Amino acid sequence: MKVAHSPAELERRPRAVAIGTLDGVHIGHRTVVSAAVEAGPAPTVVTFHPHPREVLGYEVALLSTLERRLELLAELGVEETLVVEFTPEIAALEPEAFAERYLETIDAELVVAGESFRFGRGRSGDLPLLERIGFRTHIVPLVAGVSSTRIRRLVAAGDIRAAATLLGRPVEVEGTVVTGDARGGTLGFPTANLRADRSLLIPPFGIYAGAALEHRTAVSIGINPHYGGIERRIEAFLLDFEGDLYGERIVVDLWERLRDEAVFGSEAVLIEQIARDVAATRASIRP
Repeated sequence: MKVAHSPAELERRPRAVAIGTLDGVHIGHRTVVSAAVEAGPAPTVVTFHPHPREVLGYEVALLSTLERRLELLAELGVEETLVVEFTPEIAALEPEAFAERYLETIDAELVVAGESFRFGRGRSGDLPLLERIGFRTHIVPLVAGVSSTRIRRLVAAGDIRAAATLLGRPVEVEGTVVTGDARGGTLGFPTANLRADRSLLIPPFGIYAGAALEHRTAVSIGINPHYGGIERRIEAFLLDFEGDLYGERIVVDLWERLRDEAVFGSEAVLIEQIARDVAATRASIRP
């Protein structure tokens, strides 16, 4: 999939364009994107980064990084994506000016969006407005009960299975493998210490079962209280994996929350519990 950051980077040709922020690319977003892919020609997405709410002064914990969002869009069959850098200037554009700059200049023949999509100054633009100024449009009904906001609430509450149902895939944690304390290796369970983007929503502290790089993975999110930690860590133990992951970006699926963090009476008791966590990870079922 080609990724552009200005309309000039895209060839002018008739396009079916899905438009939206699409944070998390959940099942509602997938319905919108799939409608553009099925309609053709040249299925294209116009999306925004950073998140508009962040630029407008609201806090928002993202369900996916831009890189991951683009990967998920490519998996849906999108040929090209235009990433619009969302700024106060973009927010202040009248809807007609936005449409001329970002839709007309790439020859959007059909514009597809969810029924709640709004754009332009004061969120005054919608698909009926685009229809009035000459674009063909397709309004995709909302999928009942599905929204990025609801998914954020479920993840924040630790209900990752319910969140996965709305996402259409497991909840993920993503990050770059960095040097940690190397304590896991001394216990017999070497972990990859992930540094995640600060804008990402991370599930509550606890021990999770999941998968990464096609390996079952036990994941610890928290401060490691047994050793008196104070800084949040995301540590992934990839079962039956051998290799060096330092510096690599990895995406870890979270399938099930196994337990809370805990302080143990001894290191031997801790090791016994980790062994049980590993066994539970082997038995876990992908949501």
